[in-house]
Amino acid sequence: MAGRDQVGRTRNEKVLNCLYQNPDAIFKLICFPWAGGGSMYFAKWGQRIHESLEVHSVRLAGRESRLEEPFAKDMYQLADEIVCAMLPIIQDKPFAFFGHSMGSYVAFLTALNLKEKYKLEPVHFFVSSAPPPHLKDQFCMPRDKQLSEEQVIRRLIDFGGTPKHVAEDKEMLQQYIPILMADVHIVSSYTCDTLSEAVLSCDLTCFRGSKDIAKDMEAWKDITNGSINLHVLPGDHFYLMEPDNEKFLRDYITKCLEISSLANF
Repeated sequence: MAGRDQVGRTRNEKVLNCLYQNPDAIFKLICFPWAGGGSMYFAKWGQRIHESLEVHSVRLAGRESRLEEPFAKDMYQLADEIVCAMLPIIQDKPFAFFGHSMGSYVAFLTALNLKEKYKLEPVHFFVSSAPPPHLKDQFCMPRDKQLSEEQVIRRLIDFGGTPKHVAEDKEMLQQYIPILMADVHIVSSYTCDTLSEAVLSCDLTCFRGSKDIAKDMEAWKDITNGSINLHVLPGDHFYLMEPDNEKFLRDYITKCLEISSLANF
């Protein structure tokens, strides 16, 4: 039994990267990366965020310590795997989701999975630089033709969908392409029907850059019965990498969760 528990913990740690464990934290913040992204950017938030939060960053198959694992086939496989890894760490404390770009859709499907199967829901859902899932087609690669790797990269760079440090490093870009192509396929093949009613009840906050490609983010209101707020910060699709914007996000998330704690007291 002990061996099986250890295997389970090891597997969970592969999927969820927590660089800075904080057993005394009041909340768990689960962060979902963008297409082609790894877990390290958000995992490092754990060092600089308020002591009331413990940060876990999702690590998808095919990258970092999971480099030898095959990429997920679709969004539903991703959500199922993340839910299995999350369950042991969210049973005892309130949790929130933050997703950037593709990560917003993975977070949304994960939230649906948790609610439908386990009656669990984040206390707050933070989405960044992504139109809502029922309007996401305007944000995706065209499905009517097969784009080459070069065309996909160029399209992403043109609208700010690839971090500058990656786009400007040819060696890094070559390593990045297979991961990015796999994630673009996952996002492009994911469909969400028009919602006739809200599927979540938590409060929701949207963020985007002032020069971002993501539009109509106010329509995320359709997915929840909770309140919704929108913040536009200076920058493009990767506005969150600007130090001032990153600090604003961490501080805002902390404030929202502390307020939610007082409201539920």
